[in-house]
Amino acid sequence: MTPSTLDVTRRNFLKVTAIAGGGLLLSAYVPFGLSKEEEALLADFTPNAYIRVSGDGTITIISKNPECGQGMRTTLPMLIADEFDVPWESVTIELAMADASKYTPGQTAGGSNATPSNWDPMRQVGAVGRQMMLAAAAQMWSVPVAELNTDAGTVVHKASGKKAKYGELAATAATLTPPDMKTVPLKDPKDYKIIGKFTPGIDNKKLVTGKPLFGIDVQLPGMLHAVYEKCPVFGGKVISANTDAILREPGVKQCFVVKGGVVLSELLDGVAILADTWWAAQQARKKLVVQWDEGGTATQSTASFAAKAKELLPSAPVKQLRNDGDVDAAYTSAAKVVEATYEYPFISHATLEPQNCTAHFHDGRLEMWVPSQSPNGGKGIIARTLGIEASTIDVHMMRIGGGFGRRLNNDYMVEAAAIAKQAGGVPVKMLWSREDDMKHDFYRPGGHHQFKGAVDSKGALVAWRNHFVSYGKGESFTQAGNMGAGDFPAGLIPNYRLGFSIIESGIPTGFLRAPGSNALSYVSQGFIDELAVAANVDPVQFRLNLLASTGGAKSSMDVNRMRGVLEMVADKSGWGKGAPLPKGRGRGVAFYFSHRGYFAEVVEVTVSKAGGVTVNNVWVAGDIGRQVINPSGADHQVQGSILDGISEALTQEITFDKGRTVQSNFNDYRLLRMQQAPKVHVHWLMSDNAPTGMGEPALPPVIPALTNAIFAATGKRIRSLPLSKHDLSWA
Repeated sequence: MTPSTLDVTRRNFLKVTAIAGGGLLLSAYVPFGLSKEEEALLADFTPNAYIRVSGDGTITIISKNPECGQGMRTTLPMLIADEFDVPWESVTIELAMADASKYTPGQTAGGSNATPSNWDPMRQVGAVGRQMMLAAAAQMWSVPVAELNTDAGTVVHKASGKKAKYGELAATAATLTPPDMKTVPLKDPKDYKIIGKFTPGIDNKKLVTGKPLFGIDVQLPGMLHAVYEKCPVFGGKVISANTDAILREPGVKQCFVVKGGVVLSELLDGVAILADTWWAAQQARKKLVVQWDEGGTATQSTASFAAKAKELLPSAPVKQLRNDGDVDAAYTSAAKVVEATYEYPFISHATLEPQNCTAHFHDGRLEMWVPSQSPNGGKGIIARTLGIEASTIDVHMMRIGGGFGRRLNNDYMVEAAAIAKQAGGVPVKMLWSREDDMKHDFYRPGGHHQFKGAVDSKGALVAWRNHFVSYGKGESFTQAGNMGAGDFPAGLIPNYRLGFSIIESGIPTGFLRAPGSNALSYVSQGFIDELAVAANVDPVQFRLNLLASTGGAKSSMDVNRMRGVLEMVADKSGWGKGAPLPKGRGRGVAFYFSHRGYFAEVVEVTVSKAGGVTVNNVWVAGDIGRQVINPSGADHQVQGSILDGISEALTQEITFDKGRTVQSNFNDYRLLRMQQAPKVHVHWLMSDNAPTGMGEPALPPVIPALTNAIFAATGKRIRSLPLSKHDLSWA
């Protein structure tokens, strides 16, 4: 069920409450899910958005979702404020507490879900609030509602000249029965005053002036600072530790073993050190001696994974996911057949703010301050692990200093809770070091693809076979390591076969910005470029031909929307126009459908004779529906996605030895530097579709567009990442 067709029934209603000072509290009961399957899981819906109007005219909008830099703390209140018809500058925004009883299931940041899930519901919240203010004024003045209008937080009766601010009407509005949400008209887009306008993030000034907004900034009276030592091999168990010796170290107040389970995303065995300062705890940690039972993962390494992939790729897949047409027959009649093996590494989220959480058991409750993308999920893990009721856990959602999917896992949250429980009632702030963060991540899994494709005498793509080797156990993919039967280019090629095999792995993996598609785009759009060269067809035209070869009935994407952004980016970048670029300079193109967004991108690079790569320009064309809610935030999300993707392609790689992560900090896991950032040109193609999210879909095309540009510049095809492993020099 899409947001535009949400069924407003007895479960979807508004609640009005009078508050102190003659104010009004308006809460909306609306669904968060997008699909019929998700909706069927919910028996009832509870409040997930609020408007609070006080008697003195103060208007507060409560933002319900975690904020990890994607701008939802600004965007969701914008939707409410516009329909409520109040000036943006007059609104105060508060971040909600994590509360599944009020916001089920809508307090997560991930999957670019916030916009599509809240586009209709949040506007309805504002529209109903506005309608109630009109009704309150009509009652006060004994005039028909139809004669009234609103303007900037004021109800106006034009005929008599009467005006009343919302604050003056709040007490009366609180006594009224709210209208059915489906009967309240929403604004015509031409009347938007806030939606669609460049709006700075509400925290921008605080961010640039260093105000304490993040989990890492939390300070409580009398709190102790904690570090947590876990086994360097994932899932290892504590046998013994020199805790008595650590207790004699300067500043150390407590040191004890915490026993955990076997689920890598929950509480694992470790040793906690609590001290007056984090530095004292960290210094004492250097003298900690732990004997570990490392378990079976200690036999695994990047080298062993590579050897297994080399063994599996030439063999038949363990399981077929899709088999359209007759691939083998198409090869025999094809004009040209191309084979290639692509691979990509494990990579880390590398969040700027390391994982942290502050926890305090007091008065029969657990109070927490945490930067989590899924705080209510963390509450559930804590309740189950510590044997307490989730209803006794109060979670303050702190601004997140980088999520990218890492903070969908709440291992650090349950660690802090377990440490605080053993600490005996003292507040505990647990902070990971950078090394902890790098070595205990939930990595984007690596993958290996053996392709065989064919083009006919007219240059059309007629066959494609992919043996995908991923990680997991048995026939089950590790988290975020899967490829679906409907993933691109399924449905666009008459003869298509996809099969997979699995490498046994105990490495923890998880969702990273544009999960799945951040890697699959690279390999598929890279191989398409190879086929375009074999067909002797321009890379843009080859892709346009592919999108035109089907009505899209079998494809998971709307081919017409994808054609639109591909044609736009070709036009905006001047693709194929002007004199040919000299050797050493090149342009590459790619597109991808990801998280409901349609994006096509062109990258221009310069490669020096010595092999140094400079990304000069990136042109982006995106279709995220009929409305860009906050162009400022949307442009920034695109720019951030582009820089993220380029960084991943250039240097990022996590490797393993004896079950341990080799990389430990930014010196051996390098991120993009400011001087490496290209100019990013963002363009929007508006289409008559519901608005979608922006956290992820712009990232996937930039990686293959970059590698394809390097081929255009040097003639060297990039079939493995990162680029730093390749000799790109040319004569």
